Amino acid sequence: MMELFIITLIVFFSTSSLIAFASRKLMGKGFTEFTVAGYRLGGFLSAMTYAATTYSAFMMVGLVGLSFATGVAALGFELVYLVATIGILVSVGPTIWMKARSRRWVSPSEMLGDLYGSKALASAIAILYLLALTPYLAAQFKGVGEIFQALGIDYTVGVTFMAITTFLWIAIAGIWSVATSDAFQGLWMIVTSIVLVTWIVMVMLPDSGLDVSRALVMLTNTSNGNILGFRWTINMFLGLSIPWIFFALTNPQVVQRLYIPRDIKAYRRMVRYFSIYGFIYTIVCVFLGLVFRSYVAISLPHLEKILISSRDSVTPTVLLYTHPILASTVFVGIVAAAISTSNSIVLSVASCIAKDLYTAYSKKASESRAILVTYISIVLMIAIASVIAIQRIAYIVELSVTSSAILIPIAPITLIGLYREPKRRGLLYAVSSLAIGLTIMVIAIIQLGPSRALTAPFIGAPAPLWCLIASSIPLLIMLLKNR
Repeated sequence: MMELFIITLIVFFSTSSLIAFASRKLMGKGFTEFTVAGYRLGGFLSAMTYAATTYSAFMMVGLVGLSFATGVAALGFELVYLVATIGILVSVGPTIWMKARSRRWVSPSEMLGDLYGSKALASAIAILYLLALTPYLAAQFKGVGEIFQALGIDYTVGVTFMAITTFLWIAIAGIWSVATSDAFQGLWMIVTSIVLVTWIVMVMLPDSGLDVSRALVMLTNTSNGNILGFRWTINMFLGLSIPWIFFALTNPQVVQRLYIPRDIKAYRRMVRYFSIYGFIYTIVCVFLGLVFRSYVAISLPHLEKILISSRDSVTPTVLLYTHPILASTVFVGIVAAAISTSNSIVLSVASCIAKDLYTAYSKKASESRAILVTYISIVLMIAIASVIAIQRIAYIVELSVTSSAILIPIAPITLIGLYREPKRRGLLYAVSSLAIGLTIMVIAIIQLGPSRALTAPFIGAPAPLWCLIASSIPLLIMLLKNR
């Protein structure tokens, strides 16, 4: 298995690298071309880079494991994200796309600084992105490390491979190499996941004496009850869902993706293709976790409790019991998902640092120096994320959602800023909103830990809910005062 995985990984890496190098012919000169493709990506590339950026190791490792351990409630959690994201892309997205083109925004922090008339706010948000998204980046590295370890390769080798590949595919041609390789990786991800589910239904379940209907019936009477019913507490559901609902507004790597379609038709195609991709991928990942739970209960009962308590190991375990060729391609698909998200996070945050910390204040700023600062930021972020991944601080789901929870205050700031453009008169309210929301989440994380900060009661309700409410209050006061 190890040898086959390495061969498949080499084929994948070589193909993606060739695609990335070919994209250099499309890239023009300058910082804008390097970071947002000169606002001229087509609908298909825009959709695939949005999907590949959004759907990371979180899905085939995190969501599969979450479904295995906690049941169908995981589907509701992920569909809430998908529906909310499509709603934002349809309603708010066109406004962001239009204003980004007219005002030549490069980074989401620059966007917020412009809306509130403050370079300092843009700088503060760029720093916040760096602090908040490094754990999310670490989650991608951790997912690949788990894959390597499951195949008998040292965990740190997987993390190191991720670090090198993430840097390389950004360095080749910036957003152009990221977007074009994302398209290849996104197709690999969804095709291999569908083939895997087909294999489980057609081969693995019959081998254990099950079919799909019997497998689902078994889920009504598992070791921890009926997991086809909603078994999450309301605190857990709200705590995990709220950060995901606003993901499309708070995470710079996806907000920046709204800048790049070349025209409104390309933007609409992006939304349409992403919606289809997201729905299929969500159903596949949840279904995989559920049916494998039934398979384990019959064929591998000694593993059930172990996998429930170590749910990031569920997908690697699934693949160890499938055909080696299929397993190796799916393993590589998970690596692809992690790389595509890592590329996007690192490039987006690094562009925020270069634009809103260097260019905004340096008297000697130039486009070449801005790109150099971007590279330095990329190396710094990758190094920190690698250390976090090696420490294995938390599950992939919690690492991912905690990052988004810290960014929750940016959602009301963005919505009010886009539609009211308060400029300097709204700056104090925006800063207050950011400070209050961040304080709540940081206190919750310190008191409860990264995992429980999302799902455990914090003064009677999950911390992300308090964060959203509290950070909205200053902006509501501003609106009422102006009215």
